[in-house]
Amino acid sequence: MNVSDRWHEMPGSWRSRWLFERGLAVLYLIAFLVSLNQFLALAGEHGLLPTADFREMPFQFTPSIFHWIASDHVFRTCAWIGIALSLVALSGVASRAGALASAAVWGALYVLYLSFINAGQTWYGFGWESLLVEVGFFTMFTGARMTPPATLLNWIYRWTLFRMMFGAGLIKLRGDECWRDLSCLDYFFETQPMPNPLSWYFHHLPRPVLHGGVAFNHFAELIVPFGYVLPQPYAGIAGLVTIVFQLILILGGNLSWLNWLTIVLAIPTLDDRLLSWLPVRRPELTPMPQVQRIATAALAVVVGLLSIAPTLNMLSPGQVMNTSFNPLQIVNTYGAFGSVTKERYEIVIEGTDAETITPSTVWKAYEFKGKPGELTYRPPVVAPYHMRLDWLMWFAAMSNASDYPWFSPLMAKLLQGDRAVLALLRTNPFPDRPPRWVRAQLYLYHFTSPEERRRTGAWWTRTLAGPYFPEVRLKPS
Repeated sequence: MNVSDRWHEMPGSWRSRWLFERGLAVLYLIAFLVSLNQFLALAGEHGLLPTADFREMPFQFTPSIFHWIASDHVFRTCAWIGIALSLVALSGVASRAGALASAAVWGALYVLYLSFINAGQTWYGFGWESLLVEVGFFTMFTGARMTPPATLLNWIYRWTLFRMMFGAGLIKLRGDECWRDLSCLDYFFETQPMPNPLSWYFHHLPRPVLHGGVAFNHFAELIVPFGYVLPQPYAGIAGLVTIVFQLILILGGNLSWLNWLTIVLAIPTLDDRLLSWLPVRRPELTPMPQVQRIATAALAVVVGLLSIAPTLNMLSPGQVMNTSFNPLQIVNTYGAFGSVTKERYEIVIEGTDAETITPSTVWKAYEFKGKPGELTYRPPVVAPYHMRLDWLMWFAAMSNASDYPWFSPLMAKLLQGDRAVLALLRTNPFPDRPPRWVRAQLYLYHFTSPEERRRTGAWWTRTLAGPYFPEVRLKPS
């Protein structure tokens, strides 16, 4: 292979590309399944934040096919198309058919999911949504199965991983003091958006272990990313450290597909020597077509130009997290948990059959699938699936209901017995007919101590902090 070929081709990373594409396809599949199951209730024609509100914004700022066609039938159909295309990408059929077929599949996935992100409004305002479409956009240039992986594309993936990890490390150092005094994990496992069954155990680890965990976080996010640009085997070692770090985060909580997508994005740092265990045989490779060489070179130039704003943001003392600098949401800035909440407040929504409210009125609570509620309910394993309403309830507990335009419609939907919204919940205490009244109370939650858990079996304790949303009922017809 001559110098020109080495500049364009990385034949020693064929298995890496194979595994990367399958991992990305799985995450696209999960994302579209979430849209199929939740989008109508959240942002459909009669959702909590109807898509009609989004269509009032100019297309050039929020590109989406739903600007032109927007109905529950269309949303459902597009989610199914996304699921089908994800399975095609997972199977590898398109890449075996050639570079154009592969680009068409990945391009369609990008357009469809970008459409859901923009139409989904607040419900899709998470950094991992933009990261998914950004990485999906780049993967349009991956080429056919029979051609070597593109060198420039591999470096674009590594640059994306660097921006995400290093940016996350910087925002922590500039943010909460607990990241600097190594105490953030004293609170994090208890106060994170959605704990899982191991979060309780992580929370009760000895303080030196938790403080060491923060130090390892800084190492993984601020030092290791520079290894991505080193020659092998050092780049692969840096990628493996990143993967191990993400697996630890997965064990400690439910952060949707953020950690899983980071693992997928770390795969391009590995070469085929580290992936020889994969049960797949590399075909006889043919030279990369000139058209693909030109296309990946052009992509690299575009990424370089679009990287200016995110890089300046990353280096700025006023760094912001999870921001897109262009409507296509490629080459974004990322970061998570620049500050860590020290106390966990939860909103508990309740209803009653009583016609009038008295001090003795019996209230029954609605239970959510992911977020804490019932004290003895074990925190579930949810990730990489994403419970959007549960996540927004975590944010809502930090402020007033009036700051969240979807909260009042949520209460109205419960009074109406709306099936789509009720399907987002774990329990409906009024299966026969909707309640007469609903309200929301705010509680301060803490993990139980080991002794309390042995004695009561409860995962949580809670103290009433006060009302969050007043008692309301539907107007008489």
